[in-house]
Amino acid sequence: MAHVKIAVIYYSAYGTNYQMAVEAEKAAREAGAEVRLRRVNELAPKEAIESQAGWKNHVEATKHIAVATLDDLDWADGFIFSVPTRFGNLAAQMKQFLDTAGPLWGQGKLANKTVTAMSSAANPHGGQEATILSLYTTMFHWGAIVVAPGYTDPSIYAAGGNPYGTSATQGKEVSAEVLAAVRYQAQRLVATTEKMVREVPHIA
Repeated sequence: MAHVKIAVIYYSAYGTNYQMAVEAEKAAREAGAEVRLRRVNELAPKEAIESQAGWKNHVEATKHIAVATLDDLDWADGFIFSVPTRFGNLAAQMKQFLDTAGPLWGQGKLANKTVTAMSSAANPHGGQEATILSLYTTMFHWGAIVVAPGYTDPSIYAAGGNPYGTSATQGKEVSAEVLAAVRYQAQRLVATTEKMVREVPHIA
């Protein structure tokens, strides 16, 4: 079995996407991958963060996690992104990070890498699918290989039935059903990446 490297990259203000990213990291390791868990840089002003206890507490609790860099994108064979929706689109923090990838894209270093994405919103129909599809649009430009979960496992149905990527409702602990779908999605990404590395060796 090919040894693969997976970067789990997330943005989370209150912890939902962090919980999903941590579960994805664990599942990818269990599937045999070498994994980096990375958070994208926070762009919000300190005053805004400190005005909301939940946001402030989460920032403090996760400050030990390394900030994502272009080196992480270059290093990985595949990516798992977890990001909340903002008006049906990517949170600015994640979008800003993706926008810095031009130098790697220009050198063809992002092509043929695998990618899958997850999202969350304040309510069940708050834009999660649109957010994931928005992220995948960037991946198409990179030439990455999108590995959506589809309806390939019962866990997808139990988690709410989003074929584009696992999605969660914010404001509460992520449910066991959603975490199961996250695990499946991460393991599917690892398995697909292993096939890509075997069959297209130059992506390793």
